[in-house]
Amino acid sequence: MPAVTLYELAGADPGLRFSPYCWRSRLALAHKGLAATTVAWHYHEREALSFSGQDRVPVLIDGETIVADSWAIAVYLDKHYPERPQLFGGDPGAVRFINTWTDSVLHPALLRVVLLDIYAVIDARDRDYFRSSRERRYGASLEAYCADRAAHLAGLTTVLVPLETLLAQQPYLAGDRPAYADYIVAGTFQWIRCIGGPPLGTPGGPVEVWWQRMLDAFDGLLRRAPARHRAAA
Repeated sequence: MPAVTLYELAGADPGLRFSPYCWRSRLALAHKGLAATTVAWHYHEREALSFSGQDRVPVLIDGETIVADSWAIAVYLDKHYPERPQLFGGDPGAVRFINTWTDSVLHPALLRVVLLDIYAVIDARDRDYFRSSRERRYGASLEAYCADRAAHLAGLTTVLVPLETLLAQQPYLAGDRPAYADYIVAGTFQWIRCIGGPPLGTPGGPVEVWWQRMLDAFDGLLRRAPARHRAAA
């Protein structure tokens, strides 16, 4: 079998891999039972991805094939490894909705809580780029954009209602077993865990119970990953 390599976003500590999109791909590979060599990548190393024709991670190299973007990687894995457990289980349309909801609703709500946590863990050489690009995007300083953190945290309760409702009815977003729908959202939760962000979901509630299951999946792949611990207030 060809060697598989996955380029992942890393923090100042190269062992700290915090991108939600890269975690989607790492979980997809685990679901397929495919071992991969992972390569730490930082924002200032864009030239290192020139072989992929773009400048973002994740990037998967599978033999002679290069695939960028977490969704494209998942589609590729199902197409090229059909004999292994399926990520989508047929038509990916419903899963694409979860992908879109996570990117367009959940992530923006979370960023107002954790943007400064991201800034704290990234490589010092990435900080000027990260600050200027995000402040241009959001029209405010990082500090102003994340002001009133308590209010933004409270708002997350409403954002998570669809997950709480669905997971009260079934153990996984994909149904009886985890699949790519779960890996999309688990990638986001792992992002927050890795940067030392707040716990998500009502304590003891359906989302928190699901998250514990995901942390234990694949021999504790997510739980074993390095994470920053927020200092007590």
